[in-house]
Amino acid sequence: MSKGCRHIAGIHTVTPSALGCEECLKIGSPWVHLRICRTCGHVGCCDDSPHKHATQHFHATQHPIIEGYDPPEGWGWCYVDEVMFDLSDRMTPHNGPIPRYV
Repeated sequence: MSKGCRHIAGIHTVTPSALGCEECLKIGSPWVHLRICRTCGHVGCCDDSPHKHATQHFHATQHPIIEGYDPPEGWGWCYVDEVMFDLSDRMTPHNGPIPRYV
């Protein structure tokens, strides 16, 4: 699945920046799923969420790789090369309970 991604070698072991989407927690907004940046550990919400903070983080930083973080999905995505790949053997553990919105 990683064919064509030039950024896989740059995947880091990271510490999550927050227990949920960092920006949504600050503004009190719900999210659908979480993504974690595998360059710096920023936790942002997915593109099905109202604010799409993970993609906004990519545009602001150019950090190319995210991981499906919550629920833990075992995949990675490269924004630059637009490819998915398997991260099931090196998923980022949660650093506490993830807040839920109903």
